[in-house]
Amino acid sequence: MNEQTFDLSPMKLEEAIYSYSNSQQICSQTGLIGYLRADMGTNGKEFWSTWNGFRNDLKTDAFRSEFDDVINSLREKGQFLSDRQTLSNFCDDTQKALKFGERYCAGRDYGVRVNTQDYAYLMRLNPHKGEYNLYCYCYRKDWLDSHLAKARRGIRFINSHYKEQFHIPDGDHIRISYPDGSHKDLTCRYIDDYHFETNEKVRMNNLFHICEFAEMMEGNGNTVIPLRSSLPDQCYIYVPTENRIGIVKKGESGYYKTDILECNKIKTHDEAKTFVDELNSKLGVTSAQRAAMMAGSMFGWHTLAADPKSYDNKGQLMKTQNKTRDTAR
Repeated sequence: MNEQTFDLSPMKLEEAIYSYSNSQQICSQTGLIGYLRADMGTNGKEFWSTWNGFRNDLKTDAFRSEFDDVINSLREKGQFLSDRQTLSNFCDDTQKALKFGERYCAGRDYGVRVNTQDYAYLMRLNPHKGEYNLYCYCYRKDWLDSHLAKARRGIRFINSHYKEQFHIPDGDHIRISYPDGSHKDLTCRYIDDYHFETNEKVRMNNLFHICEFAEMMEGNGNTVIPLRSSLPDQCYIYVPTENRIGIVKKGESGYYKTDILECNKIKTHDEAKTFVDELNSKLGVTSAQRAAMMAGSMFGWHTLAADPKSYDNKGQLMKTQNKTRDTAR
């Protein structure tokens, strides 16, 4: 197989979670055949690999032959799997590989997708010595793409009266708060429009129908809110009634007072807001995120106002989106 017989592109962020281990349910639905794990040895020029199978019925002779050709082609001199230095240079090129960011593996992983006629290879790359440099998850392309298209609709959360409360994307998080004041944060995965699974068991189960989950939560006196990955863990806000700088933390009501002194040297509210914007900019927090964090802390994290998608780049609420379903995701 030569380079022209397959398509290579940066992995999409929605695909990144499928380049890690998933449940049997998700692996079956996406047509996972298995994955290859490899490292480039001490000198960075070797290729020690191990195959871990999942669906032997999908591991046909045609797949084996094609997969060998793909890997061997990418190991040729000058290709990104030829040695660790070439891999590192490849990962540094944002036009070629997706950097996963802090959401996955503290930002140390990168991803590409290789497509052939029948298969999709999601390659998670790590150019660091002493770690596995490649995880290649092999899928039936039509099964994976069908699941991804459905998963884009997100995971719905409703109350016991079947009224929708909020949406989250596949792989995002929720917080369950219990009557005793404790809470648990969970990662949720899309199964279909009426089912999702969590990364930890809740009352001996981790696969739920959305109605079952709502009734169980309300019956136990629990509350559920989204912890959107599109929001930062915390941000600065200006509190005009107290003329001070505060910190809002994701998932929590109200704000924390800071060690920053009251804005005695700031004469106007506009100057104070500018100062807060500068503080948030250093954290990488956008105006839309800051506005959503403030709304969440005041009105509830399940509301549309607590979603950055509801704001423009100046942090102004976009009224035209209030009625669209996407803003709840």
